[in-house]
Amino acid sequence: MNKKAVLALGGNAIIQPGQKGTITEQFKNTRESLGGIVELISQGYQLAITHGNGPQVGNMLIQQNAGIDKGIAPLPLGVLNAATEGTMGYMIEQSLQNCLHQHKINQEVVTIASQVVVDKNDPSVKNPSKPVGPFYTKEQAEMLEKEFGWTIVEDAGRGYRQVVPSPIPLDIVPFKTIKQLVDNNNIVIACGGGGIPIYIQEDGTYEGVDAVIDKDFASALLAVKIEADLLVILTGVDKVAINFGKPNQQNIDKMNIQEAQTYLDEGQFPKGSMGPKIAAAISFIKLGGRRVLITSIEKIVDAFAGKTGTIIE
Repeated sequence: MNKKAVLALGGNAIIQPGQKGTITEQFKNTRESLGGIVELISQGYQLAITHGNGPQVGNMLIQQNAGIDKGIAPLPLGVLNAATEGTMGYMIEQSLQNCLHQHKINQEVVTIASQVVVDKNDPSVKNPSKPVGPFYTKEQAEMLEKEFGWTIVEDAGRGYRQVVPSPIPLDIVPFKTIKQLVDNNNIVIACGGGGIPIYIQEDGTYEGVDAVIDKDFASALLAVKIEADLLVILTGVDKVAINFGKPNQQNIDKMNIQEAQTYLDEGQFPKGSMGPKIAAAISFIKLGGRRVLITSIEKIVDAFAGKTGTIIE
C-alpha cells in the first residue's frame, strides 16, 4: 500500500511579512516552498496539498470595500474563500507542475474547489470572533453594520474590524473524488483557506455560510478522510516550543498526543498561532492518523531528514 500525506502550506508563507503581496512576490514565494513536496514524492508519498489564505482574502476584502463608494456590493466571505481557492490553487498548481518537470517527475496536479460542511448552529455562528479584513473608523463601522449586517468590534484600540464565525469542519463534500485522485497518484490541491463553508439544509441541499474555517482543522479532516498516514503542517517556526519567547523556552523534538494535550490545556500554545495546529494534530492522531510533522517551509527538507521539526505521534 502506498503512503499518503497531506501537506498544509500557510498563507503567510506565500505573502511574507513586509511584502506588498504582488502576484510576482506570491509566485516567487510559492516556487520556493516546493522543496518539501518533491522530497515527499521522492519518499514514495501520494499527496494532497492544502493552504491558508489569511493575507490573500484580507487583501480581497480591502479591494471589495474600495468598491462600496462606487455602488458595487461586496462579495460575501464564502465567495471570496472560493476565489482564493482558484487564484492560489493556480499559483501552487503551475509552480508545482514546473518543479516536477524540472525533476523529471511525471505526475498530474489538479486543484479542486472544496466545499466543507459545518454546523449552522456551531457556537461561533452566534458569537463570531474571528477578525478579518482591514480596520475601519467608528463611522465606517456603523455604516457597514447597518448596510450589510456585518458584526464589527473594536480591536484593541486600533480601530474597528469585522468578525466572522470560525466553525469546526465536519465533512468535505468532494473528499471521495480527492481520495480517488490521490490514490491514482495525482497531486491534489484542496480545502484552500479551510475550504468554502456550507451547511446542509433540511431538504439535503447546500447553503453557504459567511465564515472562515481554520485551515489546520480542515487539513486534519482531509487527512482523515483520504486515509493519510502523515499530516505536515508548515508554519513560521522550525520547531514547536513551550515557554515560547521566554528565557526558559524549550524546543520540542517529539511528543505524544497526551503530552501535546497537556501543554495545550496549560496554555502553552496560543489560540491565535500554534494552538489550532496542535489541536488539529491531536484530532488527526485520535482519528487514526499515524504521525504529524510541524516545521517551517525553509527547513522542511531538513525536517524530513530528521534534523529539525517537531513530530507528534
